[in-house]
Amino acid sequence: MGSRMKGEKICWNIGVFVALMLVLMSMNESSSGGDELNNNFNNKFKMKNKVCDEIYVVGEGETLHTISEKCGDPYIVEENPHIHDPDDVFPGLVIKINPFSNSRS
Repeated sequence: MGSRMKGEKICWNIGVFVALMLVLMSMNESSSGGDELNNNFNNKFKMKNKVCDEIYVVGEGETLHTISEKCGDPYIVEENPHIHDPDDVFPGLVIKINPFSNSRS
């Protein structure tokens, strides 16, 4: 049982690392060239109006409840076994999202 848990931890750590690298690479591409202040404003505007991707990085002030409503995924805790306490969510936490079709658009 101990080696299985270690293997799962390693898989999750690798997954989190890959997700963070993808986020950092996309941030680097979006801010290259142009006015940085304008790029930051446009990126924030796009993030608010963007459908959630499968890999989601928790932002400042977000909770699993607000992310669930925003992304249309009521099963975030079940899909993310690395979240042991739903109240202990922090900015930068990488979670998996499976959005359902949102009929409220």
